[in-house]
Amino acid sequence: MAPSRFSSKSEKKIDAVKQQRRDPYEVLDVSRNSTDQEIKSAYRKMALKYHPDKNGNDAKAADTFKEVTYSYNILSDPDKRRQYDTSGFEAVELESQELELDLSSLGAVNTMFAALFSKLGVPIKTTVSATVLEEALNGTVTIRPLHLGQPLLKKVEKQCAHFYSVTITEQQAQAGFVCRVLSSDKSKFKLLYFEQEENGGLSLALQEDSAKAGKFTSAGMYFLCFPVFRLDQTINSMAAAKDPDATFFKKLDGFLPCEITELKAGTHVFAVYGDNFFKSANYTIEALCAEPFSEEKEQLRDVEAQILSKRVELSKFETEYREVLAQFTEMTNRYAQEMQAIDELLKQRDAIHASYSTAPPLKRNSSNSKVRASFKESKGEEEERQTREKKPTRDRPKKKKWYNIHLKVDKRKPC
Repeated sequence: MAPSRFSSKSEKKIDAVKQQRRDPYEVLDVSRNSTDQEIKSAYRKMALKYHPDKNGNDAKAADTFKEVTYSYNILSDPDKRRQYDTSGFEAVELESQELELDLSSLGAVNTMFAALFSKLGVPIKTTVSATVLEEALNGTVTIRPLHLGQPLLKKVEKQCAHFYSVTITEQQAQAGFVCRVLSSDKSKFKLLYFEQEENGGLSLALQEDSAKAGKFTSAGMYFLCFPVFRLDQTINSMAAAKDPDATFFKKLDGFLPCEITELKAGTHVFAVYGDNFFKSANYTIEALCAEPFSEEKEQLRDVEAQILSKRVELSKFETEYREVLAQFTEMTNRYAQEMQAIDELLKQRDAIHASYSTAPPLKRNSSNSKVRASFKESKGEEEERQTREKKPTRDRPKKKKWYNIHLKVDKRKPC
C-alpha cells in the first residue's frame, strides 16, 4: 500500500518545518569558526531567554526554544557538526535514522528474528501498521466512548488498535486533560492521538511508545495548557551502543517538547495499538481532567525545568569528563611505558653486574646435575663410614635369661 494514501497531518507539518528550518549557526547567532565554548555560551543565553518557564504560554517563544535546542544538538556534537558543514541537514538526519519495522508486514520468520534482536538489546523501532492507519483515514474503524475518570481494562491483538472517543467541555479543556495507559503484564503498546479530517477520517497526530516503569509499562499524553516535554528514548540509541559513555551523556537528548500542548472543547479520538511481536497486549486506559491535580501540574513544570537545566549541565560535564578521561588514558599509557622501561634498565644493570667475573658462565642444567651427583657421592661415603664405625670389635657373651637357669634339686630331701 502506498504510504501517501495514509500520510498524516503530522507528516505534512514535519515537511513544512523542514523547508522553514534555519541555519543552526544563524539560530544561535555564531560564526562557523566558533569554538565549542562560544557555542555553549550562545546556547545558554538564548535558552534562558526563551525558556518556557519564563514565557508562560507564549507559543512563539516555545517554538524558538525548540529551534535553539535543535540547533545546539547539531553544533555541540563534533560528528553532527562536521556532517552538517559538509552536506547540510540531510546528512545529519541520515546518520540518526534508526530501523523502523511494520511488524504486520513481516513474515513469521522475520518477526521471530526481530523479536530475538530486540531481546538482545538491538534498538528496533516499530511503526503503526499501514492497515490501521489506512482504516482510520478512511473512517472505517470502530470507536468506543471513554468517559472521564472511568478506567477501562481491555486486551488488543498484536498489530491492531482499539479506538476511543473522549468529550471535554470548555472548562475541562482550560483546566487540562490527561490520557494514560498502563499494562500490568508489561505488554508493549503505543498510545495514539488522531485528528479528525473534514471527510470524517482520522489522521495520526501524536504517538507515544510504552516504557517500562517498575512492574508495569505505561504511556501518557498530557495536555496541560503549557509546554510539556516527552522523552523519546530511541534517540541516539545506536550512538549509545557504539560508545558506552554516550548512554549516560545522551540520555536526555530525546527530552523534547510535545507538539500539542492543549486540546479544545469537543470530542477527541485516542487509540491503543498492540505492539507485541507475537501476543496480544493487556492494558488499562484512563482519561482525566487535570483540574483536581493543580499541585501535580506545578510539580511537573518544576521537575521538567530541572531536567532541561540538567541536560545543559550534562553537555558541559561531558566535555570536562572526556578531557579528564583522555588525560587519564594518557597517564595510564605512560605508566605502562615507564614500568616497562624501568624493568628493562634493571635487567641491563643485572647483566652488567654479572659481567664482572673471569670464571666461565655456568649452565643452569649442567651445574644442577653436578651438584646433585656430588651430593649423592658424599652421602654414599658418609653412610659407608658410619657402617664401618658401627661394627663390633669383639664378641660379648650373651646374658642368660632367668627362665633358662637350671636349678639342682635333691629329691631325697623333703620340701
